[in-house]
Amino acid sequence: MLVSRRDRWREAAITALWIIVLIVVLVVAGIVAYLLVKRKSRPAAPSAPVDPFADKDSDALRGDPRALKAGDIVDIFQQTFTVRGSLRLKEGGYQWSEHLLDDARGTRKWLSVEEDPELELVLWTETPGIPAPGGAELEHDGKRFRLEESGNARYVGEATTGLTPSGTVAYHDYLAEDGTRLSFEDFGESGKKEAAIGQVVYRSAIMIYPQSPS
Repeated sequence: MLVSRRDRWREAAITALWIIVLIVVLVVAGIVAYLLVKRKSRPAAPSAPVDPFADKDSDALRGDPRALKAGDIVDIFQQTFTVRGSLRLKEGGYQWSEHLLDDARGTRKWLSVEEDPELELVLWTETPGIPAPGGAELEHDGKRFRLEESGNARYVGEATTGLTPSGTVAYHDYLAEDGTRLSFEDFGESGKKEAAIGQVVYRSAIMIYPQSPS
């Protein structure tokens, strides 16, 4: 059977079309492969800056000071204390805690825990003989302290604190150039007035052993 000229032309056209389609597919595949190789060889974008002091595992390893409660054991500067009780204080929208610590020899100190906004820990030692607050500056033990803040707060006590279960406290906080703190607290309802010298405690210097509730 003879093939007409028109049929031969149609077959040639179809063959040419398939060749064109194959060429297009190969070109597209080549472009895609080139882009993938180029993308892999491109240097990775620098990561976003991070806080070098952020340590999500610190509280898991050393205990969380913000969760301190009566009965917990606290090691500070290689001295072991038991938390006898706590004060939860509030002034306006600001809150902080003070914990009464007691060691085996009967030494008592207070540990304040504040976030403003960074976590600040201060170990307080009651110190008699400090002049009563009344001005912007005062001197004690050869140091000059300047008034940093003062105010009135409400508190709720937990376990043993030596104070009424709840009440108010007027405070005056002073600061020396070397970072030493000095604080006056007047618990009106309890009739207790206390002056204390404070030492900032870095997070690495404290270890907490939380005690399970009985």
